[in-house]
Amino acid sequence: MLNASSLLKASFGAGSFFKVPATESRLPDDPGQQPVLVPIRSIGPGERDRIARHLLDLDLHDRYLRFGYAASDEQVQRYVDTLDFDRDEIFGIYNRRLEIIALAHLAFPPAGQPLDCAEFGGSVSKHARRRGYGARLFERTIVTARNEGIGMLFIHALSENAAMIKIARNAGATVVRTGSEAEAHLELPKADFDSRMTEIALDNYGEVDFQLKTRAKRFWTFLHAMQEIRRGGRPASDHTAS
Repeated sequence: MLNASSLLKASFGAGSFFKVPATESRLPDDPGQQPVLVPIRSIGPGERDRIARHLLDLDLHDRYLRFGYAASDEQVQRYVDTLDFDRDEIFGIYNRRLEIIALAHLAFPPAGQPLDCAEFGGSVSKHARRRGYGARLFERTIVTARNEGIGMLFIHALSENAAMIKIARNAGATVVRTGSEAEAHLELPKADFDSRMTEIALDNYGEVDFQLKTRAKRFWTFLHAMQEIRRGGRPASDHTAS
């Protein structure tokens, strides 16, 4: 798992700290691959539409694996509308178009219940799979869960959701299968200085990456608009030249 020292080492390495690592396109089963630092951003309520678009783009089978049933568009939208951003943590990985291509939901217990366990749920867009994004999201939620005093992290998934079960097992979780369902639980160590510094570094990394992508998107939108204006003036000049 990434820690504060590895984050600092990455930031002073040969590559840019704010550029998507070149190794992310390699398959996660590559024995020579090291943990990849991927910018992950904490998502607020102002981005419900982006969350909805990501989840609605999942096909019925992927929705079945994510929610445990083939959720309809209405059911997906209801899930998004009822997300509690004050209680839970939502994390996302964005592409250069600021679309969410991987999403994680760290659900904490409702008010009045002991704050000693939390549940992880995640999804990755079909075109963005086999890059280790699911594992990176799980690692990210572990850091936050530890710092919030969570001692046990749960994953409830269908037994056929091999990707989710593999992520849990690789993290050291105990997986118990019961018929068509599986439950994984991972005991978390208590928060320490390193875990708190790691969360600060990851938060800053994810936010800076998002702001850079936002500025780049605005620039390319502006450039495209200018090109359209220039194209609009070409016909007259072309006729004059001829």
